[in-house]
Amino acid sequence: MNIAEFFGLVAASAWMAFIGIVILIGLRAGKNQPVKGLSTLVLVVLVLAVVLSVVSAGIKFIQPEERGVVLSAVQPQGYREQALEPGLRWIIPFAENVVLYPISKQIYTMSDADGAQAGLGDESVAARTSDGQQIYLDASVIFSIDPARIVDVHIAWQGRYDAELVRPLARGIIRDAVSQYGVEQVVSSKRFDLVNDIERALESRLADNGLILQDFVLRNITFSPEYAASVEQKQIAEQQAQQAKFVVESKRQEAEQARQVAQGSADAVVIAAEGQGQAWVIQATAEAEARIIQAEAEAKALELVAAVLAENPDLLTYQYITKLSPNVQVMFLPSNAPFLFPLPDLNIPQ
Repeated sequence: MNIAEFFGLVAASAWMAFIGIVILIGLRAGKNQPVKGLSTLVLVVLVLAVVLSVVSAGIKFIQPEERGVVLSAVQPQGYREQALEPGLRWIIPFAENVVLYPISKQIYTMSDADGAQAGLGDESVAARTSDGQQIYLDASVIFSIDPARIVDVHIAWQGRYDAELVRPLARGIIRDAVSQYGVEQVVSSKRFDLVNDIERALESRLADNGLILQDFVLRNITFSPEYAASVEQKQIAEQQAQQAKFVVESKRQEAEQARQVAQGSADAVVIAAEGQGQAWVIQATAEAEARIIQAEAEAKALELVAAVLAENPDLLTYQYITKLSPNVQVMFLPSNAPFLFPLPDLNIPQ
């Protein structure tokens, strides 16, 4: 309870007390009882009630979320040009009156789903797209009164600004904006553009009338039953096409995988063949080099043998004899030797 309400309650109590005292005086006077003291009391209570009533009528407390429009009988135009700010304010008792307006955020909802049933607003907005499809939009307009233009709002609209200003403006602007887009754009790629167009137009029109647009919420978009059925069929067809595309892609990937496996096997065979060929070349090269070295060694040995034989001609004969069987008991002599001698006993006694 603020101080203005307190003075009003006290003033009402004083008037009730005055009436009660008057009734008591009448009852006592009817019984011929003295009323001298009560007469003085009733005058005091009357004066107190009048004073409190005047004070109560002249004092107003404005809440922080409110502004007060003063209707004045002493002003030439019938109102004060400046609205009352929050706090304890004084007006001319019984010559001025205050109409309070909220400056906090207000919401006006247009919806068939729950808005009308909950008392939040009106029915959905029926609009037609550029390609002739009728759609229904559920929307909410969040707005507030411009504190600097409270008096203008009161003069133009009083308390009818939500139903007679916000509602028709919003519905008309929504219809105009929707007519610029196709139904596919409204529900997909251009939905945010649509909302932005509505916000810009609605903000400008509300500002011309002393209201501030805080936000515009596009809550839902619904279609006619025929179009909804066609959209569902289209989505089913698109899903089937996507499924078929997925199957084709899966088969293609399987074929590509098989091709890569075959290519890998072929590459492995080629690499193995190349490895075997390289190993054969290396082996052949090594064998050739070994033969060359062996031939060079044999040639060198033959050179050494030839040199030794050149210096010792009888060495060949000696080698020939040593290669004969150890059981030969005959001594070979040159062909021009006239005698044949037996070989000595080569057995060495044990």
